[in-house]
Amino acid sequence: MNSLIIHPNDESTKFLKNIYEYATNYTLVTGGVTKNKLIELINCHERIIIMGHGSPAGLFSIGQFKTAKYVNEFYIIDDSIVNNLSKANELVTIWCYADHFIKRYNLKALYTGMFISEMGEARICGYNNVSQEEIDESNQSFASIIGKYIHEDNNSIYKKLKTEYGRLARKNQIVNYNHQRLYISI
Repeated sequence: MNSLIIHPNDESTKFLKNIYEYATNYTLVTGGVTKNKLIELINCHERIIIMGHGSPAGLFSIGQFKTAKYVNEFYIIDDSIVNNLSKANELVTIWCYADHFIKRYNLKALYTGMFISEMGEARICGYNNVSQEEIDESNQSFASIIGKYIHEDNNSIYKKLKTEYGRLARKNQIVNYNHQRLYISI
């Protein structure tokens, strides 16, 4: 299955590279294209994987995309692109509050809710006694597990992620938090 991976270039989400590090047959977009070009790319790929920082309104552009013609320059993935995303055979969205976006537009996807990947996010979510090592373990495990199964369908990835990442949830409170916010709609 040919995949489009949208991962805005951002040092704080570089751990997500483990998802596609060993993947084959994919196009990676980290920035530098217009929204129209991105839409063209979405339309010619079967699987769309979108990851980085975001909000219920979509994926932040992190200043990496040519969005000058667009009113909302803060997002590269937003409501203007939903129709195109709805046509993908497989859709994966990994950003904070992607669940709100997916549910609002009734998209079929493997997706996350609020996802703690940084110390500041842990504190905002009430985890004041967490270590950087716990966050790093969560990030690396999450990305590695998805990467290991990236060539499988979303349902298989979801089941394996819930099982394998779930094993860590018993000993890592950040994994436990994130694990409870993994979803699939088919």
